[in-house]
Amino acid sequence: MMNNTQRIIVLDTETTGMNSVGPPYLNHRIIEIGAIEIINRRFTGKKFHTYIKPNRLIESDASKIHGITDDFLSDKPSFKDIAKDFFNYIKNSELIIHNASFDVGFINQEFSMLTKKIQDISNFCNIIDTLKIARKLFPGKKNTLDALCMRYKIKNSHRVLHGAILDAFLLGKLYLLMTSGQESIIFNKNIQNERNFRYIKKSITKKHRFLKIIKANKTELKLHNEYLKFLKEK
Repeated sequence: MMNNTQRIIVLDTETTGMNSVGPPYLNHRIIEIGAIEIINRRFTGKKFHTYIKPNRLIESDASKIHGITDDFLSDKPSFKDIAKDFFNYIKNSELIIHNASFDVGFINQEFSMLTKKIQDISNFCNIIDTLKIARKLFPGKKNTLDALCMRYKIKNSHRVLHGAILDAFLLGKLYLLMTSGQESIIFNKNIQNERNFRYIKKSITKKHRFLKIIKANKTELKLHNEYLKFLKEK
């Protein structure tokens, strides 16, 4: 696992179309970027969020997913206008993305279209794909953002439509849970920082040590077996 002091950026994008074959992705473009900073496993409150005018129409199927319209984007900046600030925000970071090949492909395409071309952001960021992490943790199961939120008891009922900044925040919470080991079985929606993780881990360790030292009665053994069954299922 990475050094916890490493600067983490959790990122998501929305696009004019959902075609995942490319580049050039049938000339589709990024229309929203949402990124949130995490340091020492805590959200710092710093973020990068912008809508982008793509200079092409949004496909109707994509608009149904994220709700962004052509009229809404008509007065927004082009990618070239935000490229420098965006690059400076993500460079030298651990870049956390769900299904990273999709977003990274689009980002690389946008940068490659500029006068000062950047061919591959992986040369400037360490990219971590949470979809790959989820598939290792939950092989054979559905591992979309919604499915993972349900699995980890993260409330996302307010997420009627996809949105880059909201999805980045949800993904950040999921990433902390998926990479925190034993603590992920504690479905406390208020867990947000390392101190709480350490406290919970210590409590679990004490509980297991307690069970090893003191002989349990029949009722306690039954409860313990039910608890182990619960852990196995989760």
